[in-house]
Amino acid sequence: MPRKRKLLAQLSALQSNSSFPQINALENLNTTPGGDSSPKSSKYFVTEKKKSSRLEADFFHQPCVSLAKSFLGQILVRKLPDGRELWGRIVETEAYLGGEDEASHSKGGKQTQRNAAMFMKPGTLYVYQIYGIYFCINVSSQGEGAAVLLRSLEPLQGLDAMRELRRASRKAPTTLLKDWQLCNGPARLCQALGIDKAFNQRDLTEDTDIWMVPGQDLPGEQDVVATTRIGIGNRGEWAQKPLRFYLRGNKFVSVVDKKMEREMGAREHLSCS
Repeated sequence: MPRKRKLLAQLSALQSNSSFPQINALENLNTTPGGDSSPKSSKYFVTEKKKSSRLEADFFHQPCVSLAKSFLGQILVRKLPDGRELWGRIVETEAYLGGEDEASHSKGGKQTQRNAAMFMKPGTLYVYQIYGIYFCINVSSQGEGAAVLLRSLEPLQGLDAMRELRRASRKAPTTLLKDWQLCNGPARLCQALGIDKAFNQRDLTEDTDIWMVPGQDLPGEQDVVATTRIGIGNRGEWAQKPLRFYLRGNKFVSVVDKKMEREMGAREHLSCS
């Protein structure tokens, strides 16, 4: 009997210490504080979390032209009241540089009730109405009164909901919109995502209805066309400045500058020859 008790005591000690590291490791992987059963160490979990995490304040805190280019390829997410999420890849933007820019709503550095969001911290939404009907969405950047207009998206998720919203915003019945027609222009973009004046002055880094997440396979300089902005022909030299940026060859862009693209192609040909 004494020998049996001794063996039982040894077995009990083995079970109570860390002699089974593989079991403890699995428990640590599959359990997190607070009862969350998500794995903490799996590379697949970390990668997925990184993909879905929103762009934070430091991303938006850059000069206007730099931000306008950096937006290309990033993902805009809009969560509808019913929980559906609409995702679109940004493929076209315009930079408005603030006080010196004759085409900007903040030209001369004048701050008004309408354009106040342009003077707020980078990442603040500036939503305004044109023709008393349509809305346009901008994002503030570094610089007094500077902001970036989001012109076009490549729809990725929630296309049926986008069609519903576009159809509801148009008075006359029309044929079913093709994918490339859903968000190819600033007003269409806002219609497709259900964005109106209620989104003005919201913070993309904190809002629960709209935010941005990092895109995959971001474009290089050779993939970006820099050309003139749209609809500002009476702004003198500012009408000719290359402050519109879009993804070259992307069919979801609102207006393609074929001349500029030919020039880019010719330069590339010369550099390769």
